[in-house]
Amino acid sequence: MENTIKDFEAKVRNRKLTVAVVGLGYVGLPLAIEFAKKGFSCMGIDLDKDRIARLKKQESYITDVPSADLKKVLKNTKFRAEQDFRFLPEADVIFICVPTPLKKKHEPDISYIKSAVKSISLNMKRGALVILESTTYPGTTDEVIIPLLESGTLKHGKDFFLCFSPERIDPGNEQFPLHKIVKVIGGVSPEATSRGVAIYSTILHKIVPVSSARVAEMVKLLENTFRLINIGMINELAMMAHKMKIDIWEVIDAAKTKPFGFMAFYPGPGVGGHCIPKDPLYLYWKARKFGFKSKFIKLASQVITYMPEYVVERVSEILLAQGKKLKNSHILVVGATYKKDVKDLRKSPALDIIELLSVKAKEVSYYDPLIPFLKFNSIDLVSADIKNKISTYDCVVIATDHSVIDYGAILKKARCIFDTRNIYKNIVDQKIYKI
Repeated sequence: MENTIKDFEAKVRNRKLTVAVVGLGYVGLPLAIEFAKKGFSCMGIDLDKDRIARLKKQESYITDVPSADLKKVLKNTKFRAEQDFRFLPEADVIFICVPTPLKKKHEPDISYIKSAVKSISLNMKRGALVILESTTYPGTTDEVIIPLLESGTLKHGKDFFLCFSPERIDPGNEQFPLHKIVKVIGGVSPEATSRGVAIYSTILHKIVPVSSARVAEMVKLLENTFRLINIGMINELAMMAHKMKIDIWEVIDAAKTKPFGFMAFYPGPGVGGHCIPKDPLYLYWKARKFGFKSKFIKLASQVITYMPEYVVERVSEILLAQGKKLKNSHILVVGATYKKDVKDLRKSPALDIIELLSVKAKEVSYYDPLIPFLKFNSIDLVSADIKNKISTYDCVVIATDHSVIDYGAILKKARCIFDTRNIYKNIVDQKIYKI
């Protein structure tokens, strides 16, 4: 095994290291392909047989990984996909990019991390560098992963090295693809951090080392807690402004003209994706272990969780003002994904709105050019053909603002519109209602 950081750095420069990425989702697959594109031999490991089958057929299922890039690295044998950890002893660097969901009562579920680390500990070569990217609570790397990796004869600093580096992938963000994202990394030891910086520097333009894995873990939670609290605040202010008959969008536009001391956040139907709804609650849970109860995190989470219900309540009010009842109305929800122009339904507030309307309205339909059908809980719908049907809906709810949707045609034919995304900014029309 290489005994010094210089030996490791030389192998990095000469592409003499094999990289393994455990978990080939929206974080892991782009990471694996980026290393393969930079000339490293890279293997991706995922227990999902359907993912592995699609990759071997040269089909990408991740928006940020073009099938052309996948085909290229498969053709030049720089990347391969496996469903078995028995190939892991080939790897010099191992990235862990597995899900970290929440259990009931806001308790972190790190079972995927534990399972991956146990398999790694049984198959890891001496001298390997292990880097966790999965979002988790401060202390996980030190308190959970180190003991699991040291459960046999291997010892950190002698037989392997361990770091935490929070993923910062923003699906569909063309301005900041993976290689342009600034990377934070904290090792269990200074040498682990140095090795992590060396390997990441081959695919990223800037690395920010911090003093420990705990600091790196906290960085990710701070980033998303900051967003959660500010989004929760602006949603609460939007509801307040509606009561006062004030346009919150106009207020935000005016406020953001201040060149210092203000950052614009915008209201909406809720928050989706894997990170913002979940990550701050990891911090909330961990803080309680230290006897600290974060009121800001809990309150912001409650406000955001309420937003789909608020949307349905507003739709009901809008219809009543027109002499109609929600229970007798047919509602169209435009947009099902949690984010504009991204084919991703994870925790999408639009799904909550559709489910709530399915109970309270006479009929609910949805339209999303990225999602041809929806099947979850009791919902089983096909995306509506709205070309000649807009006028048949009692209310159209804009839940996601995809670029490919013809909002002008909707405005022309709709009876009324509840716009949660400010699509119709600066358009004055009595049939437009805003959040």
